[in-house]
Amino acid sequence: MTQFFRLSVRVVLLSVGLLAGTVFTSFAQLGVGRPVGRKIVDGIIVKVDNQIVLRSDLEGAYAQEVARAEGKPLPPDTQCRILQGMVLNKLMLAKAETDSVVVSDDKVKSELDRRMAYFVQQIGSEQKLEEYYHKPLRQLKEDLRPQVKEQLVQQEMQEQIAGKVTVTPREVKQYFNRIPKDSLPYFSTEVEVGQIIKFAQVNQKAKQATIAKLNELRARIQAGEDFATLAKQFSQDPGSAAEGGYLGFFKRHELVPEYEAAALRLEPGQMSPVVESQFGFHLIQLIERKGETFSTRHILLKPETGGNDVNEAATQLEKIRKRILSDSISFAKAAKDFSDDKSTSGNGGLLQNRADNSSYLPLDKIDPAIFFTIDTMKVGHITKPLPYRTDDGKDAMRIIWLKANRPPHQANLTDDYQKIAAAALNEKKNKALDEWFEKNRTGVFIDVDPQYADCKLLNSAL
Repeated sequence: MTQFFRLSVRVVLLSVGLLAGTVFTSFAQLGVGRPVGRKIVDGIIVKVDNQIVLRSDLEGAYAQEVARAEGKPLPPDTQCRILQGMVLNKLMLAKAETDSVVVSDDKVKSELDRRMAYFVQQIGSEQKLEEYYHKPLRQLKEDLRPQVKEQLVQQEMQEQIAGKVTVTPREVKQYFNRIPKDSLPYFSTEVEVGQIIKFAQVNQKAKQATIAKLNELRARIQAGEDFATLAKQFSQDPGSAAEGGYLGFFKRHELVPEYEAAALRLEPGQMSPVVESQFGFHLIQLIERKGETFSTRHILLKPETGGNDVNEAATQLEKIRKRILSDSISFAKAAKDFSDDKSTSGNGGLLQNRADNSSYLPLDKIDPAIFFTIDTMKVGHITKPLPYRTDDGKDAMRIIWLKANRPPHQANLTDDYQKIAAAALNEKKNKALDEWFEKNRTGVFIDVDPQYADCKLLNSAL
């Protein structure tokens, strides 16, 4: 792949794991490795005021680039580019200190909870995660906290420097025309795929059992037991259970309406009756109000779903499918009106390529479950309802639509405008970062290990 579509290392390092809906980082990316009993020779290779870059930081980031390359050779200057991105990041942290740019502890906690919930969901349970890393969940969070806080500060600085940068269609065209014709990337087969999802509805028996269990816990708390202790024992919210159900501070409209409305009716220390939301059933305790924000803790229980509930979802989807096939409604309109998947319903049900925000997905990178479904489909066809489990573990059914199949081709403005626009925007943002670096690098102390002198780290252009 040419420079055309390689995201700048510095932007990747600043953004990793922080952008909503993008790829999440692993613990390895954040410096929390599984103990393997081997010693690593480490040392400081760059100092930027009070900030440092360790040799292990560089080696770890380089190993990630190698893994992402999937066997393809990396450009010879890759290590220098990575290190330059790290120096820029550390310069941002140093300037953030002098400019008093900070992120709140609550924001750090919220980001930690979000990542931890994802890790737990990926590995299967809190217990499996703790067993894998040989550490309790609380310790894993503490290990991650410094890196997460640094990344949030870097993100805030990057937003201040380049967040308002945009590109016009003329700039996109000019960017594309600057690329030598023999350097244009060649894209493999890409597809547009849509889906409509219906969650399995929880039957009344399961709902009542869950409500009864929460009312039992509520009675125990009213009788004197500690809310946080019971939350640790019973709550099914992986992001907050280990913290006694504590969610931290949120502003109005940042939590689901049912939860927020119930919380704001309480006085500090009071506990709500059972509250239902899209996530399940909650007991909520208001802890504190501070200006326009409030903090709570909760106990979340999720009712079990059964086969009959999935069958009802399948029945609803089959009716929707027949309407689409009879042309009484478009797939996009049906997705907007009926899909329970909010991440795709607003996009006409189409899955999004997070790398460039287009709706075209490389066939060799698509979810295997979808790949094997569409492999024998013709363009325009819609599957019958298929079983599906959401990322957060909900039972569901879905129908899949193969909207388009784009054959392999060389990049062009007509078919690949969104990709080209993303690359042009990335270049323009990097230019803004380079200009900021040139303007601010003389205001801080930077010391580079002689081993990396050839990287020209104090020059913005490598």
